[in-house]
Amino acid sequence: MHNPLSTVSTDRRGFLNLVKVGVVATAGAGILAGCSEKKSNQGSVETGDDALLPTYKKVELVKADVPGVPPIADGFNKYPSNLVQAVSEVPGKSGTKATAMVPFWGPTPPGLGSNQYYDAVNAALGVPLDFSVQDGTIYGQKLSAMLGARDVPDLLCVPSWEYPKIPNFADQVNALFEDLTPYLQGANASKYPFLAGLASDQWKYAIWKGKLASVPWPTDQTPYPLALFYRKDLLDAAGLAAPTSIEALHDVLKKVNDPAKGVYAANEIFSMVQMYFKVPGSQGGWRKKSDGGLEFKYETAEYKAALEFMTQLFAEKLIHPDVVAAAKTADAKSLFSGGKIIFMQDGPGAWQGMQKDQSKVTPAFNMQPVANFSASGGDPLQWNSLAPIFHTFIKKGLGKDRIEELLRVLNWLAAPFGTKEWELRQYGKEGVHFTRGADGAPVGNALAQKEIAFQYGFIVGRNPAVVGDPATPNYVNDLINWANVGAKQLETDPWVGLKLEEPATYAKNKEVYEDKFRDVLRGRRPVADLDAIVTEWKKDGGEEARTFFAKALSDNGR
Repeated sequence: MHNPLSTVSTDRRGFLNLVKVGVVATAGAGILAGCSEKKSNQGSVETGDDALLPTYKKVELVKADVPGVPPIADGFNKYPSNLVQAVSEVPGKSGTKATAMVPFWGPTPPGLGSNQYYDAVNAALGVPLDFSVQDGTIYGQKLSAMLGARDVPDLLCVPSWEYPKIPNFADQVNALFEDLTPYLQGANASKYPFLAGLASDQWKYAIWKGKLASVPWPTDQTPYPLALFYRKDLLDAAGLAAPTSIEALHDVLKKVNDPAKGVYAANEIFSMVQMYFKVPGSQGGWRKKSDGGLEFKYETAEYKAALEFMTQLFAEKLIHPDVVAAAKTADAKSLFSGGKIIFMQDGPGAWQGMQKDQSKVTPAFNMQPVANFSASGGDPLQWNSLAPIFHTFIKKGLGKDRIEELLRVLNWLAAPFGTKEWELRQYGKEGVHFTRGADGAPVGNALAQKEIAFQYGFIVGRNPAVVGDPATPNYVNDLINWANVGAKQLETDPWVGLKLEEPATYAKNKEVYEDKFRDVLRGRRPVADLDAIVTEWKKDGGEEARTFFAKALSDNGR
């Protein structure tokens, strides 16, 4: 199956890599948001009443081959032979053009009037969507300028990593975009079943200034920021098994390490080591203590144990020297695919593409994720982020009939995998943009590469699906079965559903202190400096942040 976005990963980590935003600041740390009445150095919190949320009703049009345990996506081993018609009527009645703006990390496609993909999808919608496709790497600048000029399109896609940078964003949402509460609250959402089928946890983040103001775009496949992958083909050849404990991990890392042959055990795996030791990951490393107070990861015994373990791996030269020499990271994917490291910490979104590409070079290539385990006994802890990747806003003042029409359009575009609507949105028109392969799946052509930039996908939330590919026949089962186990181990985030803009000093200094501990890991500072670094951290915004996060909980009755 050919995906028109084959060069662009559409999971959160993929997008953040493309725009040079670190995963720790977002995927593992929650989503920050500029939501205050006035932008404040002390931070701010945006929340809302759960009573505003749409009444959730699961969409079950196509039966999954490998069902996911929510919030894990459902898996489909092959493309359906019979697609379902999900929407019986054309959603648009007016025929009036609607403007939309979305990001893309690739060539800008031809515009309306010169794009057969637009012609095909817009004909099905009954409303011509006229897209302004903007360079994703500078999308935030475009957003800021547009909002500042108070000149917005009818439909606007806003990435979750961009709006925290925009001053007084919640105020601008209130001023410029429609309150969707009357249309989507409670049972009203039943008119738009594919929007109502988005998880309630996603809609919680769509509340701005006490109103349901956006349509969320759920995270892809899994909410996990990271996995520890290993070369199963190479471990099997060496007669070694994947580790199931921290001791076994250390042992196998030592056994596969062979500097004389240019082979090292791993890249930087400290985040995964922290998770194994049950270091808190919510909001970047905060958790509630049994007495109700808050503590940050640096202050915990778990973090100290993880730091000591990872420092030992560096001291024993089990980490590839390119990683050690790099300021922060190195090209781990190349090292891993070339067999120069056997274990690699990376996002789950890296899996299928690498497996597909490398199996062409090395037929036996087999990357698998290590099953999560606890270094201290008891149930493992799985870091996660359930916040949406994007939000779609509708321009204020268009009138009730137009708002309802645009919501019907969004509902059509949110039709799930296995439907005729999904195929048209994803691949364009058969015979024009794609033909079918031997397995019945669409195979895109040069016109698809030119005209399709995932425009209609970016403009609406949808329930993700994991879809098989003949080149990766085991991927769906491997991913879903691994991910379903982790779904039972999800860390509880007390701040879930709150959009938090952290105090400025704390936010500014986060990377400063990560760098200090990076020096400890590489032996440039002793582990004994931990307490001194923590003392500095408290003065440099840590205590202010503790007060901020505690108040966010108390103000929301948590």
